[in-house]
Amino acid sequence: MAEPIRNKKVDNITAPTPQNTPANAAPISSRAQQPGVASIKEEDLDRAAAASLFAQNPALVSMIQGKLGSLVGRSSGYIESLPPIVRRRVAGLKGVQKEHSKLEADFQEEVLQLEKKYFAKFTPLYEKRSKIVNGAAEPTEDEVKAGKNEDEAESEETEKVEETGEAPKGIPEFWLSAMKNQISLAEMITDRDEQALKSLTDIRMEYLDRPGFRLIFEFAENEYFTNKTITKSYFYQEENGYGGDFIYDHAEGDKIDWKANKDLTVKIESKKQRNKNTKQTRVVKKTVPTESFFNFFNPPKPPTDEDDDEVSSDIEERLELDYQLGEDIKEKLIPRAIDWFTGEALQFEQLDDFDEGEFEDEDDEEEDDLSEDRDDDEDSDEGDDGSKPKQEAAECKQS
Repeated sequence: MAEPIRNKKVDNITAPTPQNTPANAAPISSRAQQPGVASIKEEDLDRAAAASLFAQNPALVSMIQGKLGSLVGRSSGYIESLPPIVRRRVAGLKGVQKEHSKLEADFQEEVLQLEKKYFAKFTPLYEKRSKIVNGAAEPTEDEVKAGKNEDEAESEETEKVEETGEAPKGIPEFWLSAMKNQISLAEMITDRDEQALKSLTDIRMEYLDRPGFRLIFEFAENEYFTNKTITKSYFYQEENGYGGDFIYDHAEGDKIDWKANKDLTVKIESKKQRNKNTKQTRVVKKTVPTESFFNFFNPPKPPTDEDDDEVSSDIEERLELDYQLGEDIKEKLIPRAIDWFTGEALQFEQLDDFDEGEFEDEDDEEEDDLSEDRDDDEDSDEGDDGSKPKQEAAECKQS
């Protein structure tokens, strides 16, 4: 996962578009080169010394950041030094650029309308999927035939499956299984959450009147909360950003009506207390927040001017993670839920977000080093009987 964007205000978090299928991933998944182990050189030692200096002097880091921040947006004086006729041309180019920006905004708006048009065509398919998942309908023979691969078809011809007992209704735990195969969502689901998520009957989305979208989670009757639906809405700013992109603003989630002692977002901690005078002890119980998928519906609030840099950076990181989760549900889980249920979608995940050419296999370098060491030590390692020590088995390389 990419490194979070530090020291930026939340209004700079730019979503690709609020459309259903943007070409690029959300900003949190930008390509960031994974750190590697390099040979120690003088430059590395200098960098290490500088890092140590900064670590020991946080005030120095803050001062440097402040100086750099004050330089952002300041003119170097070059434009002002140009002849008036040249400055006039520069101003003209800015006017041309503004016309370009207007067209970019129109383009994004038309793309959004096109996405909405096709989303209306997708909706009947999502409704049919929901009926099959929940046992309200069965797929047609043509749909079943189209969905089977050759191996499954041949297997059915050669084998007869004997069904015993009452067949389950629909596809049990369909959405829970699909979510657990989606990596970013699986990390949020605890063992306690699973029991509640088994009652999840559908996940849908809809576009808002203003730029943005809403995720809708539908639940059957369960022992944890009374909500039939729990929604979360993602809002974009009214004005488009640079390049016509929609700019993410904030998210809002529904309040969950938990049944008594069933709130999965908190846990009870017990603590013993001793009375100073009577020396009697008592057990005090208090409710503390805990990890849960259902915290997803209580998104973080944007940082305020009163928050310091460290707090703001932490909030911005959580805001980006929260936005990315919403994008993953909207762009990946909902359109291809069956592929996540079967696990087939995993092979299409961009697990190689970096270019392989940028990295070298460390195994190769290690083997070369080991080979050189063996060659250098070959004579010294020979025993009195002239035998050579056995070489260890080579490490298995992962393709």
